[in-house]
Amino acid sequence: MGFTTADMPPIDPADYESMPFMERMRMLATHWVDYGFGSPKTNHMLYVYKLLFYVVGGTLIVGLTTPGLGGLTNMGAWWGEPIVYQKLMVWTILFEILGLASSSGPLAFKFKPLIGGVLYWSRRHTLRVPPWPSKVPLTQGDHRTVVDVTLYVAILGVLGFLLVTPGVESSALPGSDAGLLPAWALLTYVALIIVMGLRDKVVFLAARSEQYLAVIFFFGVLTHHVDMILAAKIAMVTIWMGAGVSKFGHHFTNVVPPMMSNTPWLTSRRFKRSLYRHYPDDLRPSKVAWGFAHIGGTVVELALPLVLLFSTHPAVTWLAIIGMIVFHVFITSTFPLAVPLEWNVFFIFATVWLFGGFPAWDGYGVGDISAAWLYVPILAAFLTFPILGNLRPDLVSFLPSMRQYAGNWASATWAFRGDEAEAKLNQHLVKYNLNQVDQLSGAFGKDIAEIFMQKAMAWRTMHSQGRGLMSLMMRHLDKLENYRIREAEFVCTTLVGWQFGDGHLHNEATIEAVQRRCRFEPGECMVVWVESQPIHKTTQEYKVIDAALGVVERGTWRVTDAVSEQPWLPNGPIPHQVAWRRAGYEPRGMATPHVDATVEQDRRDAQVEGELA
Repeated sequence: MGFTTADMPPIDPADYESMPFMERMRMLATHWVDYGFGSPKTNHMLYVYKLLFYVVGGTLIVGLTTPGLGGLTNMGAWWGEPIVYQKLMVWTILFEILGLASSSGPLAFKFKPLIGGVLYWSRRHTLRVPPWPSKVPLTQGDHRTVVDVTLYVAILGVLGFLLVTPGVESSALPGSDAGLLPAWALLTYVALIIVMGLRDKVVFLAARSEQYLAVIFFFGVLTHHVDMILAAKIAMVTIWMGAGVSKFGHHFTNVVPPMMSNTPWLTSRRFKRSLYRHYPDDLRPSKVAWGFAHIGGTVVELALPLVLLFSTHPAVTWLAIIGMIVFHVFITSTFPLAVPLEWNVFFIFATVWLFGGFPAWDGYGVGDISAAWLYVPILAAFLTFPILGNLRPDLVSFLPSMRQYAGNWASATWAFRGDEAEAKLNQHLVKYNLNQVDQLSGAFGKDIAEIFMQKAMAWRTMHSQGRGLMSLMMRHLDKLENYRIREAEFVCTTLVGWQFGDGHLHNEATIEAVQRRCRFEPGECMVVWVESQPIHKTTQEYKVIDAALGVVERGTWRVTDAVSEQPWLPNGPIPHQVAWRRAGYEPRGMATPHVDATVEQDRRDAQVEGELA
């Protein structure tokens, strides 16, 4: 990975599209092993500068707007003041909801401009994605109105007020000169973002409401600061442990190798290749990758949070704090796609501030809550959506389900029949960012732009869902080479201004909204879409959507079939069980070989069991 130049795959860009599509996927996936996306390191430095601004800006705002803290020259007096945590949380939310944090910049495929966020959500007629338009009154429609823009601006105003207002004296925190943020303003934000979420779930999720909303609510309604701190601690513990539980199963092991291959400071090809079973012929995860995933990931997220919550021993607690700091520093250093870097930095701060500044042995243990019944609403707030989301992922975004980095996401792939079909998104939608291929073409030319667009697809095929989605494309497109096949996350970010790995943002409702504007012909825009795997099932449910016709097929595939294949599907499409097909619709792709289903499944089961052993 060069500092100012990209690392390109070993092919002349002019010859690239003469290769069969799945051969391109093999070449790009193999190239990913050594170079990741291949972005120049100047792109990563942009995020380093942004993080410095985030940290320095937040510190200055807290110090200059909170008189009771004693200013920037007396930062030692900040220790143990809850308002510092409150204000930095508000600062983080503001950073997120403006679009400056997650899903920003070139690593999220935003090049010109570098953000979506505020540019979309302050503009009328951009796409709006309500979660339940048929059930919640006054939320129908798919475009942003003056009401939505006003609501968004009001949210920014409340967050700005919370940032600059001095703390107020509160009976919940007697004796503090700094005080707490006014409860009425905190609860005003809670009310406004919920209303915003009912109008447009994209803005609600972009504010990372699953991370911060309930904590802000409890700071607004609880009457004792110990209860507030305990609620914040429990929030962090459930977020960590929810992510740990989500790593059970086959998906997460597939996340680690491509993530670490894309880490800019890891330059050893030998180490990167050790993450795969047998480079370049077998790119499934190795035992080394399994160790990083489940010992360095799952075990850490399940064990250390419990230590932090229940430990009354200073040395043990601080060792757990250091462990979680290392965990988040490592994640930050990998620059994961969607780049949620500020979230990780805030969690580093919050780990030290909450568990070190308000330790259990100083009266902030789980037994120090003012009334035991308070644990009922606190636990309900933080556990309901992770439990529901793991059992019924179709009802809950993977973000409130706390499945960060799990690899078990609702995902999709879009296919446009030629450049003209893809160009309709630019011609007929009100949006701020051009299609990514056009952003890249302006800087590097169409041939190189197309290579990088398809490298995102190769990245997807290195994950379990990608192999299932490409299998559907192989069955439903007459010829892969006739289409521009796009990673749905990158389509999504130009449609609605933000993406974070949540396929629910580009489900049928979004596709229908796009179709009303672009009027694709049948077969001109095809989307294959898969739901997350429920924790108690071995299959995932998929849909095939023709933008002009709607859903044309539903069915399932077995997760073990997806994880046992190579990214380039050398054995052809993985098996699918069709549950329903639209009358009159027939897939136009390659036919499925006639193999006795029982014999074939027994063969695959035996193969998978042997590999897992």
